Amino acid sequence: MRNETRGNLELTAAMVLSGTLGIFVVESGASPFDVVFFRCLFGALALGAYSLARGFFTGHGFTAKKLGLAALGGAFIVFNWVFLFEAYEATSISFATVVYHTQPFFLVLLGAAVLRERISAAKVGWLAVAFAGLVLVSGIRPGDTASLKGLGFALAAAVLYALSTIVTKRISGVRPHLIALVQVTTGIPLLLPFADFGEAARLGAGWGWLVGLGVIHTGVMYVLMYAAYAKLPTARIAVLAFTYPAVAMVADWAVYGHHIGLVQAFGVPLIVLASLRVTLAARTPAAAPAPRTAGRVPEAASPVATRSA
Repeated sequence: MRNETRGNLELTAAMVLSGTLGIFVVESGASPFDVVFFRCLFGALALGAYSLARGFFTGHGFTAKKLGLAALGGAFIVFNWVFLFEAYEATSISFATVVYHTQPFFLVLLGAAVLRERISAAKVGWLAVAFAGLVLVSGIRPGDTASLKGLGFALAAAVLYALSTIVTKRISGVRPHLIALVQVTTGIPLLLPFADFGEAARLGAGWGWLVGLGVIHTGVMYVLMYAAYAKLPTARIAVLAFTYPAVAMVADWAVYGHHIGLVQAFGVPLIVLASLRVTLAARTPAAAPAPRTAGRVPEAASPVATRSA
């Protein structure tokens, strides 16, 4: 099998898995904090076992500074998950996922605010297109507190994702599997005070879904993504990343009967198109160079630099 063909299959499989994540979250029956705590726990075990088997701990490349940055990125990413899963509860997987995909625009805005990066006129235009799409997708009516709450949670998750990306971009010379391992390991003590073990003990079959979130959606999914990034051009990665929201919307409809309305549907292609244009523009040779992140082969290989949950 050709290298690029294999990369296509690996990344598509990773994005399909990412699109089913919401089902695992809802079916577990656990609170968002419990879901993320156990995702971190089982994910750390899965990524740790894989990294150990592959010998990644030898010559790991971490320094105290890099380890601190990875942990800070981890703090952002685990609370990003908490807010995203809260959005699932407040509204629906479809709605939360589409709003969550405004992440690239917050990355642009934070890059301008924090890193003093220049925002081109074209990016401003695409930001306006994305905002129009967001207004249509939200479809919020007066008194619709659930949708407003879900919108807020999903946007907060997107902002935290962007912050994690900015932090992780400053790490170089470390395998992405190890960065991801530090991030999920950081989430264990961070979320421990919020975990309700009494509630978790009563989950029953829900434990299978939680283990799946850690092993499948954190261990297997990231391994597939990192393997694919080394084989694919940036443009292909950016396009295939949208398999995730497409699968999430289909899964939400098939399992729970949720779907976005006709007016909301008009906003989806606006967000997708604008996101794709901004993402590709940020990765062209003409764009301002960013520090190379270990595993960004190309740039998106960091677990927090991809639009997967």
